[in-house]
Amino acid sequence: MNIELRPIDETTREDCIKLKVTEAQSGYIDTNEKSLEAAAENADVARPFVIYADGRPVGFTMFAFDEEYEDPNDRYWLWRFMIDENLQGRGYGKEALKVIIAYFKENGANNIRLSTKASNVNAIGLYKSFGFKETGEVNDGEDVFILNWQE
Repeated sequence: MNIELRPIDETTREDCIKLKVTEAQSGYIDTNEKSLEAAAENADVARPFVIYADGRPVGFTMFAFDEEYEDPNDRYWLWRFMIDENLQGRGYGKEALKVIIAYFKENGANNIRLSTKASNVNAIGLYKSFGFKETGEVNDGEDVFILNWQE
């Protein structure tokens, strides 16, 4: 499986907006359209991408890169991550997360933080399988996790 992250442009934007999570997951993540609005409002730090597998759009991710932020442990966030409802359970999430982690490493990050609701057990299981650990912090009602590779 060849996973690539493509920046948002006219073509990828349309692909992005078509991707949806299951109804049960809709309480965990904004729609991709709302995420793209948030990216536009935070253009100085937001990095949105459509996730493609073998040339086919399968998901969406968005990072927050704030190199100016004073705390080096709070500069890099996996802000959004989703796989389309019709493609879940096929390994796309695991393969995409490998590429996402590599992106952060290649772009100078020493860790990645993310937050999710405690009830989002499937996502938490995926993150923990990659080494993410709970920080004990809460961000907007969500538990914060961190993956360090320079400890």
